[in-house]
Amino acid sequence: MISHPITGLVAATHTPFHADGSLNLGMVEKQAAHLQHTGIAAAFIGGTTGESHSLSLDERKALTKRWMEVTAGSSLKVVVHVGANCLGDVAALAAQAQEVGADAISALAPSYFKPRSVASLVDCCVQITAAAPELPFFLYDIPSFTGISLSMPEFLTMGAERLPTLAGIKFTNPDGMMFQQCLYHSDSAFSILWGTDECLIAGLALGATGAVGSTYNFAAPIYQRIIRAFGENDFVTARAEQKRSVELVARLASVGYMGAAKSVMKILGVDVGPARLPHTNLDAAQEKALQADLEEMGLLSAEFRV
Repeated sequence: MISHPITGLVAATHTPFHADGSLNLGMVEKQAAHLQHTGIAAAFIGGTTGESHSLSLDERKALTKRWMEVTAGSSLKVVVHVGANCLGDVAALAAQAQEVGADAISALAPSYFKPRSVASLVDCCVQITAAAPELPFFLYDIPSFTGISLSMPEFLTMGAERLPTLAGIKFTNPDGMMFQQCLYHSDSAFSILWGTDECLIAGLALGATGAVGSTYNFAAPIYQRIIRAFGENDFVTARAEQKRSVELVARLASVGYMGAAKSVMKILGVDVGPARLPHTNLDAAQEKALQADLEEMGLLSAEFRV
């Protein structure tokens, strides 16, 4: 295992597209500037929010290369999600991430032909980590998408023996008991990153010190206030800010979360383009209504913009 603590907010970034759906690498620089303006310390690229399963291998490599070019010499860290159903592709992405200087890699499990046991999952991760032996590795546990519900404490136990670069887990899993078991596993040797934005306050109460999420792209100040208020034992403020997060997520989900989230970025001046099918996108009327609601929620002020 390897020590690689990640604290604070990590934005799971969107993959930017042109209006025709082609990759728009020119927007990455503005995305990175926006994250730094809103106090984000690291970007988690090419994950669920990044529509990784809708990208070709070449597109994913190009995206990683561009992020590393843009962040070179800056304080913004980059974690590259390399997960896919083909382990050969995963290994190629992991090797490239190491070559171009990423700070860490992460991968969800193959989810069409699924690992049926923790041992099988670790076998998969052995192939991934062997391709990038110098990079910290975070398993991406997201049962709601992969359909894989395995014991993460057992994974850490086996992984500590077989995965020299294992650093922790991106825990997008509602099981609070399992989260705590992972958090305190091996005398808290691993970074267990909370992955549910709309319940961040619960993660903090359970002991989380780092979190990865999609809404941190466009609403980071809300979550920074939650963290600050929680640290000051001001739970009234923390709960009020978390309520704003819940209302925002519910509003976006009501019209299709991915497309709506990308519309929010456009409204804030960081146009990451449309979502790719099978995601849907907002029409002009829906986007106008969303902008009005964001204004009413107080989410279009200068602190939310580049």
